[in-house]
Amino acid sequence: MHTSISEACSESCFNSKRDDFEDMLEERRNSSDLRYALRCYTPVLYRGVTPCKSSVLKSMVLQSDHIHYVINQVSKETGRATDDVQEEASAILEEMAHRLQLSTVRFFAFTLSKIFKTLFRSICVNEEGIQRLQQAIQEHPVVLLPSHRSYMDFLLMSYLLYTYDLALPVIAAGMDFMGMKIVGEMLRMSGAFFIRRSFGGDKLYWAVFSEYVKTMLRNGFAPVEFFLEGTRSRTCKSLTPKLGLLNIVMDPFLKGEVFDISVVPVSISYERILEETLYARELLGVPKPKESTSALFKARKVLSEDYGSIHVYFGQPVSIRSMAEGRVNRCQFNLIPRHIPKRPDEDIHNFVNDSAYRLVRAQEENMVLKPWVLLASLLLQKHHQNQAPGQKRGIALEELTQQAVWLRDLSRQYGAFLHWPDHTSPSDVVYSSLSLHRGLVRISEGRVQLALEQGFTFTPEEELLNQAVIMLSCASYRNQALHVFIRPALLASAIHAASSNKKQEVFNSFSFLRNTFSNEFILCPGATVQDFEEACYLLVKTGVLQVNPQEVVVTERGHRTVAFLTALLEPFLQGYQVSRLRYIEVLSSDLQKNTLAALLRLGAVRKINGYVAFNHPCVPVWFEWLEQQLNKTCKNKQAKVQHFSDSDISASMRKQLEFHTVMCIVRIFSLVAGISIRQIQSQTAYDFFHLFILPKIKLKRNEQDTRGEGTSP
Repeated sequence: MHTSISEACSESCFNSKRDDFEDMLEERRNSSDLRYALRCYTPVLYRGVTPCKSSVLKSMVLQSDHIHYVINQVSKETGRATDDVQEEASAILEEMAHRLQLSTVRFFAFTLSKIFKTLFRSICVNEEGIQRLQQAIQEHPVVLLPSHRSYMDFLLMSYLLYTYDLALPVIAAGMDFMGMKIVGEMLRMSGAFFIRRSFGGDKLYWAVFSEYVKTMLRNGFAPVEFFLEGTRSRTCKSLTPKLGLLNIVMDPFLKGEVFDISVVPVSISYERILEETLYARELLGVPKPKESTSALFKARKVLSEDYGSIHVYFGQPVSIRSMAEGRVNRCQFNLIPRHIPKRPDEDIHNFVNDSAYRLVRAQEENMVLKPWVLLASLLLQKHHQNQAPGQKRGIALEELTQQAVWLRDLSRQYGAFLHWPDHTSPSDVVYSSLSLHRGLVRISEGRVQLALEQGFTFTPEEELLNQAVIMLSCASYRNQALHVFIRPALLASAIHAASSNKKQEVFNSFSFLRNTFSNEFILCPGATVQDFEEACYLLVKTGVLQVNPQEVVVTERGHRTVAFLTALLEPFLQGYQVSRLRYIEVLSSDLQKNTLAALLRLGAVRKINGYVAFNHPCVPVWFEWLEQQLNKTCKNKQAKVQHFSDSDISASMRKQLEFHTVMCIVRIFSLVAGISIRQIQSQTAYDFFHLFILPKIKLKRNEQDTRGEGTSP
C-alpha cells in the first residue's frame, strides 16, 4: 500500500505509468446541484472512530499533560498565576480551533458547484488515488499535502473529498482569512483552523497549536491538511518547504504514540491561474490586496472568464514509518516523558528536512503540464532572441507549432506528465492554447508574439509596468515545467561554463550551479551526484551527449537541445550573475530574495549587525557617493553598504560569480532616491533606473548641493 519517497520519485522520474483521470464536473453538469449538496454524507474515519465535537476536542487539548507542563513553565518564567496562563491558553485555542458544521459544508458544496462549472471546462481527478486515500484513512492517521498555486486549492480539496464521500480535512489557514467578515467564520465551520504567520517565540502559542494538531492526528478524528510550501507560489515554481508543521505531524510517530502516519502528496495543476496578473504585480512590488469579504465580491468578474481545466493528482500514500527506517533512532524519545517539549536534534532535523524536499519533489513529478506551458517557454526565448533592431517580433505560427511538437516529445522523454490531446492535430492544440491565454499573446499576420503593446495610451511608467506583468505572467507558466528540465539544464549550463570537456570539470561546474540555485529550485539535499547522473542519463538517452569516464561531449544533433536548456536557465543566471540586464525576471522580488540567500550561503555577502555587506571590485567612484547618501538618508536602517577588500572573497569565488546583482544595485538606488522598490519596476534595470530613479537622485543631489551637505564625485 505504502511507498517510500525515493521509490515514488524514481518511478515518476522515468515515465512510470500514472493513473488515468476522470472529469468529476461532468456529473455535476448533468444533475441537480441541490440534490448533490443535500445527499447522504457518511465518510469512514480512522478505525471507525466517530466524529469529535469541537468542544470535546478543545477539552482534550487543554487537559493534556503537554499543555499543563507548558502552562507551569510559562507561569514560573513570567511570575503570572497559572490560572491566568490557563485562561490565555483557552483564548488561543478558541481563536484557533475549527468548528465543523455539516450545514455550512453543504452550502459550500452547492455554491462551489455553481462556481466551478462556470470557471472551468473540467476538473480531472485520478480516481485510483481517491481509492488509495480512502484505504489509507481507515488504516492510519492521514496528512494531506497539496501543492499551493491558488487560493482555490483548499476549497477545491474539501470539495473533492466531499464529492467522493471522504472525511473532510482540518486545514491550517492564515489569520488573514479569519478577518474576512462572515466568510472567515464559514471557513472555520467547513474545517479551517487559523494560525498566526509567525509565533515570535511565543512558547504557549506553539504548545497549544502543536497539541491541537497532534490530538487530531493521534485520535484520527480527521485528516490534517496543510501546505508544505507555507504560502502560494507567485512564480508557479515549488517553494522550499517549511518544516514547522511537518515536525509537528511527525512527532506522534517519533514518540511512539501512533504506529504510523500516512502522508499523501497532492498535485493541483491549473491550465490558467485565476491570480496570474495579481501574482505578477506582487512580484513587481505592488502590495498584495488584503483578504476581505468586499474584495471577494469585487472579484466576481472572473466568473465571465474561461480558466480551462484543472488536474488533481492524489499521489501514493507515503509511510512515515518507512521513511524513518534506518534513518531515525526513536529510542532517544524514551529517555524523557512524552509531554516534555524537546528540540529536535540534528539527525531528526536532517530527516525532516530531507523528507520535506522529497515530498515536494513527489508533488512536482505529478504536476500535469498543459501545452501552454511549452508554448510560453518557446515564446519567451524567442522574445529575448529578437531584441536586435529591425528583427521581426514573435514567431510564425507554423514554426511555433513545429517547435512545440519537438518540445512535447523532448519533455515526454524527460518524464513530464504532459496533457497533450493526441487525437487532435498539433496546430489545433496550439491555437486552442493561444486562444485561452489571449490576454498574454496575440496573433497578427500569421505571427505569434507576447501582447506587450496593448494599443492603449499609457504613461511610460504604466506601459513598462504592463509589459513587465505580461512577461512575468508568461514566465510563471514556463516555470511550471522547470522541474522536468532543471537537472539537464544545469548540466547543459555546466558544460557551457566548464573550461574543458573533462567529466570532473563539468561535474564541478554542475555542483557549483546546483549549490547556487538550491534556494531557487527543489534540489534534494545531498543528492548532487544522483542529480548529475540523472541529467547525464536523460541527455544521453535523447542523443544529446556522449559520456565516458573521462569526458562529456555534446553530439552534433544535441546542440539544439543544449541551446534550449541553457536559454531556459539564462534568466536565473542573469539574476544571480548580472553583466547584461536583458530579462524582466531579474527584477522579480522572489528571484531577488533567492539571490540574496544564495549569496549569503556562498559567502559572497555576509550580514553585519543585521545589515547586508557585499563586495564588487569594479564599483564606480560615484557609488561611494551613493553609499554616503544611503547611510545619511536611510534612517530606518533598512540597508547599509560596506565594501570588502579582495582578501574577504576567495579568488575561485570571484571567478565563479559576479557580485553586481540587480537586487543590491536597484535596492540601493531606490533607498538613496527615497522611494520603495515595491512601488513599480520596469522591463529592464536600465529603463527602471533612468525612468524612475535617476531623476530622483539628481533632485536629491541638487538639494544636497544647495544646502552644502554633499558634493557629487
